[in-house]
Amino acid sequence: MAILTQLCTVQIGHTARGRLEAEPNGVAAIQLRDTRPEGGMADNAIGRYRMDPVPDRYLARAGDVLFRSRGDRNTATALGPEFDQPAVAVMPLVILRPKSDLVDATYLAWCINQPVAQRHFDVCAQGQNIRMIPIGCLSDLEIPVPDLATQRAIAEVNRLADRECDLATRLAAKRRQVTAFALHERANRHSSSQHRAGRAAASRSGKQGE
Repeated sequence: MAILTQLCTVQIGHTARGRLEAEPNGVAAIQLRDTRPEGGMADNAIGRYRMDPVPDRYLARAGDVLFRSRGDRNTATALGPEFDQPAVAVMPLVILRPKSDLVDATYLAWCINQPVAQRHFDVCAQGQNIRMIPIGCLSDLEIPVPDLATQRAIAEVNRLADRECDLATRLAAKRRQVTAFALHERANRHSSSQHRAGRAAASRSGKQGE
C-alpha cells in the first residue's frame, strides 16, 4: 500500500475569474461538467474559452488523472492517448500526475472510483450544501500497488467489463423497442379487426331493418 502523494503529484485546478465565456479560438479547458459523475469524460467536446495565459502546471495531458473534488460523486478520470491536446483543468477538478514507474494512470483512476476509496472520502468530506473533498483527504488516500503489469491487467479487465455492461444495456433497450413495436402492431391489427367486425354487424343490422 502507498498513499496517493507517494504515487503522483497533486495539482489543484486553475481558479477561473468569473464565468468562462466560449471563444472558438480560445483556450481549451476542462470543467467539472466535462467529466461524468461515475468516471470518464462526457461525450461533448472540450470547450474553448476566453482566458488569460495560464501557467503550464494547470494543463492536463494524456496520462494525467482528473479528480472531481466537489459534488455528490468524487470520482476520477484517466486521460488516455486519444486526449491529443493539453487543456486547462478548472477547479474543482484536481490534476493527478502519476509517477509512471510506480502506477498506471487508468489503474489509479479505477482505485479512486472503488467503494473503499469512496468511503474514505465520505469520512472527510466537507460542506453542507455542496460536498467538497479537501486536498489533504485526497492526498492521504491509500492505494494498493501491485506490479505495473498487474495494474494494467486490472484496468483492462475493468474496461472490458464496462464495455460488456454498456452493450448489454443497449441490447436490452433494443429488445424493449422491438417488443413495444410488436405489441403496438398487434394492438392495431386487433383494433382494425374489431372495427371491421363492427361495421359488418352494423351493415347486417341495417339490411334486416329494411
